[in-house]
Amino acid sequence: MKADAMSFNFLANEGAVKIPFFQRGYVWGESNWEDMLSDLLDEKKNHFLGSLILKQQEQQSGKMKEVSVIDGQQRLTTLSILIKALFDGLPEDTQTNCKNAVYPCLFFKKNITDSTLNVKIQHSRVDASFYSKVINGLTNEEIENVSDKSHSILKCYGFFRKKLKEQSLDANKGLLNRLLNNENKILVLIDLSDKEDEQAIFDTINSAGVRLSGADIIKNALFQKAIEVCGDNNDEVNKLYLDCWDSVFSSDEDTINFWETSRPTGRLMRDNIEILLHSISVIKNIFDPDKHTLSDLSSLYKNFINSLDKEGLFSFANEIKDYAKLYREKIAAFNRSSLFNFTDNKHRLLHILEVCEISTFHPYLLSLFKKYEEDEKTLNIRLSEIEKLIVRRMISKAETKNYNKLCKDFINDDNQPTSLLKDVSDIKILDGLKNISNKNAALLLFWIELKRKNDDSKQSIKELKYNFSLEHLMPQKWEEYWSNIPYVDSQGNILESSEESKVKRKSFIYHIGNMTLLNSSLNTSLRNYIFEYKVNGEGQKKGIKSYADLSITNDDILKPFNDGDTVWNERKIWNRTEKLYKEIISIW
Repeated sequence: MKADAMSFNFLANEGAVKIPFFQRGYVWGESNWEDMLSDLLDEKKNHFLGSLILKQQEQQSGKMKEVSVIDGQQRLTTLSILIKALFDGLPEDTQTNCKNAVYPCLFFKKNITDSTLNVKIQHSRVDASFYSKVINGLTNEEIENVSDKSHSILKCYGFFRKKLKEQSLDANKGLLNRLLNNENKILVLIDLSDKEDEQAIFDTINSAGVRLSGADIIKNALFQKAIEVCGDNNDEVNKLYLDCWDSVFSSDEDTINFWETSRPTGRLMRDNIEILLHSISVIKNIFDPDKHTLSDLSSLYKNFINSLDKEGLFSFANEIKDYAKLYREKIAAFNRSSLFNFTDNKHRLLHILEVCEISTFHPYLLSLFKKYEEDEKTLNIRLSEIEKLIVRRMISKAETKNYNKLCKDFINDDNQPTSLLKDVSDIKILDGLKNISNKNAALLLFWIELKRKNDDSKQSIKELKYNFSLEHLMPQKWEEYWSNIPYVDSQGNILESSEESKVKRKSFIYHIGNMTLLNSSLNTSLRNYIFEYKVNGEGQKKGIKSYADLSITNDDILKPFNDGDTVWNERKIWNRTEKLYKEIISIW
């Protein structure tokens, strides 16, 4: 290994500079571009933009010299785009003066006698076409069409062109001269021979820019191992990469965006690809939830990958492909526009897990989707069992800390959820419904409503969006307007006004029977009013009647009210809690 301080002009002495096919794409954004440009425009300071690791490829007789970029492709790509933006913004006569200095850093010829110029930094996958467009020269129309939705490489070029127009011509000339000055050593170039192990260096030197994700490290380890076990057969490695990684994770912008999209997993936000790779590691016993943390994942993967022979490696790469396909097809993400139907038991389970912020069971679900891919009947039985277990434990407030261990146990024996169901009795469910959180109550009421719609042949609308507001019928702040309502017990017996009665009333407020869903929140000042005003509204303030689209409100509350039963008290709350309890037991 050789390390030297270098100017950007070192590129003029290189042939093709290749970014390996398995490296991540271009990910720098405006904050990175802004930092780099601001730093370089400050003439009073010395500039250091980080390190580059290049590996010299073994040169064959008659073949052109090539190097691979092991680390630093983000800043190398960005610097070359800045050079091109500077050059393109110069007057024509100035371009003529400096063309012989700029072009050798951006282009190369395969043969001295060729007239064709080839783009020097050779990207792979999606980045290649956009980078080539920039370096070969965008038309004025293409430059004008660069927007926030454009590829990052196009946005980078557009950013620099815009910012450089704000500088004087002399300032831009000065910057270009400094960048191409051999004495302006802004980079540390680490040059590896073709015999040196770049993976070890790659893992430890990653000083500037966007740090490698766990998925990047796992991918690099996978295909470094493929290069090792395939020897000189590059075609075999390339085919493995294209079949099992590129086509799965990087085939187009939509695919890249899907795998880079974050979703909540408990207290953390993690990309889809990270959730997938973690799930696979649990299924394959690479990651033990009882022993390891997420920070161990990439090193555990590397150890596992290094233990594989060629057959095992190729088999594992294909497993990743299969699980990724299932994940994208089956592990849905939801938003406020998503429609839910009670008969879609897979989406029902995933929605319950999402609302409950439980991501622990993704590995188990993925294993079920794989195991029962051709047996939908058994799959639905297994999904129903895990759903019942999660809902019943949620209602009964069972501890969730051991879900990691349960997930591992379920993967090894998918009959276990059924055996654990007996631990949550119906009595515990009823007790849990008498003191339930708003979030959990809203979830249960939503799916009860969908069950009613599904069972009612007269209902034409069977789907709903999860965008309702939870309302306590007897308000949480009841003292001001509800103190004159007699205190009663669950049987309707009148109680004396006392501190004990007040405590009992407060407890009834958190029964699920005191809660419903509305299509909009009530006015804040109306929310605590007596029952009649809450239902009918007052003046310009709309009441429950105006926001009641659901059976759980119309049938349970408004119908009796319209029939003359205008009292809402502890007895009514208890009756409705019992009714909802029976529906919950029938579902779960």
